[in-house]
Amino acid sequence: MNKKGIAILGSTGSIGTQALEVIAANPGLFRVEVLTAQANAPLLIAQARAFMPNTVVIGKEEAYQTVLKGLSGLPVKVLCGTEALTEVVEYPEVDIVLTAMVGYAGLLPTIKAIEAGKSIALANKETLVVAGELITSLARKKKVIILPVDSEHSAIFQCLVGETENSIEKIILTASGGPFRGKDKDFLSKVTKEQALKHPNWTMGAKITIDSATLMNKGLEVIEAKWLFDLQADQIDVVVHPQSIIHSMVQFEDGSIKAQMGLPDMKLPIQYALGYPRRIKSDFPRFNFMEYPELTFEQPDLNTFRNLGLAYEALRKGGNLACIVNAANEIAVDAFLKDRVGFLEISDLIIEAIAKVPFIKNPALEDYIETDAATRRLTLSGISS
Repeated sequence: MNKKGIAILGSTGSIGTQALEVIAANPGLFRVEVLTAQANAPLLIAQARAFMPNTVVIGKEEAYQTVLKGLSGLPVKVLCGTEALTEVVEYPEVDIVLTAMVGYAGLLPTIKAIEAGKSIALANKETLVVAGELITSLARKKKVIILPVDSEHSAIFQCLVGETENSIEKIILTASGGPFRGKDKDFLSKVTKEQALKHPNWTMGAKITIDSATLMNKGLEVIEAKWLFDLQADQIDVVVHPQSIIHSMVQFEDGSIKAQMGLPDMKLPIQYALGYPRRIKSDFPRFNFMEYPELTFEQPDLNTFRNLGLAYEALRKGGNLACIVNAANEIAVDAFLKDRVGFLEISDLIIEAIAKVPFIKNPALEDYIETDAATRRLTLSGISS
């Protein structure tokens, strides 16, 4: 098996660092060609020294000289800025682009990678949330495979292997419920970011951890699932599964359900995406049924955790509404992490954006870009006023 050349967009984040662990454990299968980071220059330098990629990209211009100096004398090209991200994904040595950047920033590099015919290991769910129709149409045109890295979508993808002739009746995405499962609005009105960042099962970055606490992460996954698996809103269910052992399920037309199970460890779906279609032997911890004698399920509380319902609304209405929801959420979560708004105000800000940002039924790429910018301006003004 020839080594696959990997570009990791967002190598210093949670997904990026775990992807490098997978690559380090399989040096005969993968080689690192590109590493990128927005601002964490020290970690990017350390990663580049360990893996010796062709190129690294640092997003913040003020960190460029630090990275350049840190890699002086090594055969590693150092680039800077957003435009460089869209260039490195086109390198001929790159076979797979792992998009592990956080938020809307992953959209344009993903488009460029698809246009260049690269396989996409997608950990940046916002790309499909914001512009799902555009991305999936382009992928079909370029005959590019999109391999989901989110544990839930990886589970669905794995359940569908060998089922190309069989129609999906529905899929069931599982949610842990986050750290505030079962809590009421009075409790949530007083929670702190420190409480919200304590996820019961998963170790993730700050933004996705807050999204998990508000159930927005599950809402974004619902929208992403629509585009990944060509489904309608009424074919996508969400159930709360606190143990996070069943990662998601597919129900077929005959009523049979297939589930993918395992311990909550993101390295498994990362490795599956990078190695696809081959399963790679690993020493990851194994699931033991005797240690989990009960697996439980319950309905999500949409009245208390409004973001999941807002995501379904965006999915059903279509157009640029999911772009609005995503942009408002990114600004609101950042404000919560900076102690500028309360936990419940995250939903309030999203609802305000839905009401005020113009709806476009059939948006082009330029419309998505303008919608994102307009929503961010509006939401920021709501926080500062």
